[in-house]
Amino acid sequence: MFTFELPYPPSVNHYFRVFRGRTVISRQGRAFRQAVCAILAAAGARPMAGRLCVSADLYPPDRRRRDVDNTLKALLDALEHGGAYVDDAQIVWLLTQKAQVVCGGKVVVRIWERGTCPQGLDIATDQQLKAASWN
Repeated sequence: MFTFELPYPPSVNHYFRVFRGRTVISRQGRAFRQAVCAILAAAGARPMAGRLCVSADLYPPDRRRRDVDNTLKALLDALEHGGAYVDDAQIVWLLTQKAQVVCGGKVVVRIWERGTCPQGLDIATDQQLKAASWN
């Protein structure tokens, strides 16, 4: 399992911009991506293979209302770009929670291979998921 402490990601509302008729990653989005790449490189991260589980604890920089789902696009794309995994399509389980406010904001990310679940996080096996009734 890998654990990274990263800066707070920009909202998806600020992640993209339209420039000359094309949608591009904003200056704020590129700065976030570069910061994540630098942190992962310093930690010696190597791309994980196989099916992955990701946990993200979001510590917002202030008390403004924020949707947790608006942070995921920038966060998961930056982790992919930084080399935490080959493709974010490898993620089969994702847990996101909003934590208390911290000055400047941060995100604590944990990534592990499916089947090596940390204690306290019970992830159903594929067979259990297939057998579950969703009615």
